[in-house]
Amino acid sequence: MKAFESVRGLVGNTPLVELRSLSPNPGVRLFAKLEAQNPTGSIKDRIVLRILESARASGALAPGQAIVEASTGNTGVALAMFGRLMGHPVEVCVPESVYPEIEQLLLVYGAGIRRVPRQAGIKSAREVAKDISRETGAYYLGQFDSPENARTHYETTAAEILADLAEAGGVHALVAGMGTGGTVSGAGRRLKEANPACHIYGVEPRLGVHVQGLKSLEDGFIPPVLDEAVLDGKILVGNRHAFSHARRAMLAEGIFGGISSGAVLHAGMRLAGRMTSGNVVLIFADGGWKYLGTDLWREDDGDDQPDDGEDPLDDILWW
Repeated sequence: MKAFESVRGLVGNTPLVELRSLSPNPGVRLFAKLEAQNPTGSIKDRIVLRILESARASGALAPGQAIVEASTGNTGVALAMFGRLMGHPVEVCVPESVYPEIEQLLLVYGAGIRRVPRQAGIKSAREVAKDISRETGAYYLGQFDSPENARTHYETTAAEILADLAEAGGVHALVAGMGTGGTVSGAGRRLKEANPACHIYGVEPRLGVHVQGLKSLEDGFIPPVLDEAVLDGKILVGNRHAFSHARRAMLAEGIFGGISSGAVLHAGMRLAGRMTSGNVVLIFADGGWKYLGTDLWREDDGDDQPDDGEDPLDDILWW
């Protein structure tokens, strides 16, 4: 087994696992990209490490300089760990709606926490982080703004997917959460270059619904990183299906994914039911252990059973 010089070497090269029991269509194969295998347990390790290394290399981030960022969870945790590892004090601006485990992890890694009212959400948290940067000279990470975000997924996430499915016929569709927009934009662009017929779908919560790790564009904030031209459509998912399908992944396949992973699974299964054949890749952005304090893992009137009914609120919206 290869020995790594530091935990940085563990970022990326996450496994792609087929969900054999969950595809509703025998002609469609579902594959989950398990990003919980990254060091802090989420896909955000990829972009945080890339942004930090790029900023250090360019001189934009000086040794020992403080870093500030806005986050609802995973980016903040990744920044807290990698920032500390690289010798930077970290402050994370978080909406009060984040799960308690996220704040606990931030504190464990030594990050400072600046709370923003729940109603203000990530848009206001981002403005607060920018204000702190201007007032104190802290480096603003800017996950929603940095071109390194999408570039990371173009160069790593998509490249890994293409390599893993090269002998299985390639990729015909990608389903990923609409958080910063970096995954669908960067990975989606690379997959479309490899196969112009590949379809890219972003998953977002319905307006007013809080699904951890996902953002609704209808809430009025479109991340600068997002390239909507890459998307073929978006799929709206509510909390009920996000939670129930996270449980289904655990019970049917033994995959302990987070809430956004459940949302992506629900969307992917709906998409598979509309296809005749092909390989669909689902980005499982993080693991379920960060959400053990929620109702995610409780029995809920058989909600983990197959969902054969159509729910127009959870359907695809085409451009």
